Amino acid sequence: MKWMRDMARWMLATMLLAVGLGAHAAQNDYVLGPGDQIRIFVYQNQDLQLDARITESGTISFPLLGVVKLGGLTVSDAEKKIANGLKEGNFLKQPQVSILVMDMKANMVSVLGQVTRPGRFALGAGAGGNKLSEVLAQAGGIVNGGGSDLIVVTGTRDGKAFRKEIDFPRVFAANGSEEDMVLANGDSVYVDRAPMVYIYGEVQRPGAQLLTRDMTLLQALATGGGLTLRGTQRGIRVHRRDPVSGQVQVLTPDMNDKLQNGDVVYVKESLF
Repeated sequence: MKWMRDMARWMLATMLLAVGLGAHAAQNDYVLGPGDQIRIFVYQNQDLQLDARITESGTISFPLLGVVKLGGLTVSDAEKKIANGLKEGNFLKQPQVSILVMDMKANMVSVLGQVTRPGRFALGAGAGGNKLSEVLAQAGGIVNGGGSDLIVVTGTRDGKAFRKEIDFPRVFAANGSEEDMVLANGDSVYVDRAPMVYIYGEVQRPGAQLLTRDMTLLQALATGGGLTLRGTQRGIRVHRRDPVSGQVQVLTPDMNDKLQNGDVVYVKESLF
């Protein structure tokens, strides 16, 4: 029936409008910067529609207004600035300005290493957030079982090189001992591989295994299925490389000693 077709068209148009408005609202808090490609709309003034790329000095050239500095402003504030310029210049009485960010080049961070989707991501509350946890979420999170808890953030602060290691699980720990740091334009986030230990000899399942936080020798052996009938606790040795000299030390550990990344555990065969 005709009324059903009209109703379907109306519903489709409403959905498309909602999607468009939602996308625009999501960008309102994004801070514009050099390299960003934007599209400017002025309601009922199609001749003022403009595609522009923000220059290194943070400006664009807009009809009637000339050079306008938008760098450093949020999308919402940039819309207000252009609207105020058109109104104060007596060009339009009640200008309604909308800006759509077509290509984000400024305010970007790089996420590398053991994450689901490595790449470059935009900062800003509307674009996904500017906290470390929010940017990692954009990258799909840390690879389960493959990424380290220790995350390295590098960049510049006040013109100086900046590097910080963050014990990420402590951000959400009950005591909140680590801050969910705020990232800045140009930062790089690196997630290293998860630490590993290697067990061989008289164990049920020899090989490499994930080194969990504060894992003891006893826990590592249990994860490997325990000793074989021929294995002996007295014959266990841990080979550990000294981080400074690079030399390998052979240790006789206690079962409750904590293991370190890269440790090689050897379980000897019992002589009796």
